[in-house]
Amino acid sequence: MVRSEAPPEDGRLRVLIEAVLPEIDAGAHPVKRVVGDLFTVSADLIADGHDVLGGALLYRRPGDDDWRTTPLRELVNDRWEASILLDALGTWQYTVEGWVDHAATWRKHLKAKFDAGAFADLPVELVIGAELVAAAARRASGAEASQLHQLAVRLRDESVPIDTRVIMALADDAGQVLAAHPERDRAGRYPRTLAVTVDRPRARFSAWYEMFPRSCGAPGGHGSFRDAEERLGYVADLGFDVLYLPPIHPIGTSFRKGKNNTLTPLPDDVGSPWAVGSPEGGHTAIHPQLGTAADFRRFLRAAADRGLEVALDIAFQCSPDHPWVAEHPSWFKQRPDGTIQYAENPPKKYQDIYPLDFESPDWWQLWQALRDVFLHWIGQGVKIFRVDNPHTKALRFWGWCIGEIRRDHPDVILLAEAFTRPKLMYALAKLGFTQSYTYFTWRESAWDLRTYLEELTSAPVVEFFRPNFWPNTPDILPDHLIGAGHGAFALRLILAATLSSSYGIYGPAYELMDNLLRPGSGEYLDNEKYELKRWDLTRPDSLRPLIKRVNKIRRENPALHDNRLLRFHPCENPALLCYSKRTEDRTNVVLVAVNVDPRWKQGGFVDLDLAELGLSGGPFHVRDLIGNGRYLWHGARNYLELDPASVPAHVFVIEPT
Repeated sequence: MVRSEAPPEDGRLRVLIEAVLPEIDAGAHPVKRVVGDLFTVSADLIADGHDVLGGALLYRRPGDDDWRTTPLRELVNDRWEASILLDALGTWQYTVEGWVDHAATWRKHLKAKFDAGAFADLPVELVIGAELVAAAARRASGAEASQLHQLAVRLRDESVPIDTRVIMALADDAGQVLAAHPERDRAGRYPRTLAVTVDRPRARFSAWYEMFPRSCGAPGGHGSFRDAEERLGYVADLGFDVLYLPPIHPIGTSFRKGKNNTLTPLPDDVGSPWAVGSPEGGHTAIHPQLGTAADFRRFLRAAADRGLEVALDIAFQCSPDHPWVAEHPSWFKQRPDGTIQYAENPPKKYQDIYPLDFESPDWWQLWQALRDVFLHWIGQGVKIFRVDNPHTKALRFWGWCIGEIRRDHPDVILLAEAFTRPKLMYALAKLGFTQSYTYFTWRESAWDLRTYLEELTSAPVVEFFRPNFWPNTPDILPDHLIGAGHGAFALRLILAATLSSSYGIYGPAYELMDNLLRPGSGEYLDNEKYELKRWDLTRPDSLRPLIKRVNKIRRENPALHDNRLLRFHPCENPALLCYSKRTEDRTNVVLVAVNVDPRWKQGGFVDLDLAELGLSGGPFHVRDLIGNGRYLWHGARNYLELDPASVPAHVFVIEPT
């Protein structure tokens, strides 16, 4: 047998570092936070024997070459943690080091011997300590180096009584300055460098409103950006902060869809905006009837003046008339008969759309062209994108493309419109998508909602997946809204806006409670995707007042700005869902109760977790932010009754007496 004579590593490294959190897939993907977060990292530091350990969180801010450090603090059972303030956008790196703290171990043993009266051992202990303190002085600088040097001299000074020298060695200030300059030559380091992506706050907390600018024109006419400017005040008044526009590019005419997705369009049918491209241009062009690039930039400025940020839809697919079809035929999959396969999502068929082929021999040129689409619109002033069907494009492309975008534009937000298998949705989030559509649209019962939200707010999912809840989209009219009235639309709005810190609606279809389904399609009857719509925004039955109220509640209650501290409280009636959100310090605690039955009044007792709410067993007030009522509750068990005919939910703020 051949034996290796070379040691695999320095055998004097005695500290093992395990179970570092947060960490995603062994460090393959970053966790997510926003600017201003206090980022806490924890780890197990394990060593043989009984020596005192020390540890540090090592981190690099974006652009740093060298590591910065902050000391770990010991918790219980070998668990340690440290926190840093994330004060810059971009990707931060972090890892953990641990070491045997010989100076702290010496002080521990010195105290034990002094307390036990083992005075004969103390002279030698003080000599050992003087050497450790002198070594620390050489690692320090300035006043601390001078302090340690003087301490080392005093510890060796036999003219000073032993008990005085021991007291000096064990003084708190001596321990603090020694701990600040530990011997780390034999520190063990966690074998992986981890990362945290730091976004701007809107990545976590946002309210989206989807609107077709082409429907903002005069009756019978195609709207423009100038027309859509007149709608901005309406959207801002509702309390939204992101205005999302479907694709604004030229629309193909080949296989153009008519009203209600018919294959026989009339001459004046406008087609689907997702059929991107015509001889007038592709993904970096603007539909001529919407206006010019200058008109679009003016629209962005007008939106910003009203507190709105514009999000653009990026749909990486082409109409048969897109310039790429002629210029880069290899970017599309050719069928044996020479035709290109159009897109399908049975039972839906999109004859007016050609998918891109990510297995093309020219894949690298395709990747670069798609990246440049984002960079073009970023150059126009757009920093938020809703990405259509990213799960049908190569995953490695997204990892590369998002990295390219964020390198120079860390403030960009990308929403993944991927209604697909859970692990694929999670993979897209890990690869860099800032927010994600979810299954909320189809979760109806209190049990369904609770179990789904517990999944989204538990580790590891909560570390990388930021949900954005949509009760409807132009593509989806869910069963519970078909033929439904005020109660159903109101309860789904309140659920979306309070369960998730980010949510959106497709309007004005939502506030006007559009509820008619085109049979066999899952889509709206007379869908705005295929025609210009005229909406009566002055209708007296509009949900506009409720939407405005809910968005105001969201803005004014920081407990609703995050999902991490969402907790559910048991209800004896399965038609009631009760949950709370709070700030870390519990200065703002919001309690929500929703009747998920849109037809009938429901009542029952709820059992509150008082400790979670920061309450003792005494009486407390709950103030309803929607109905303006104020109630005195006693203890954990309280009765609720909610009627969908009026308002199907309470949104309480807790007010301890």
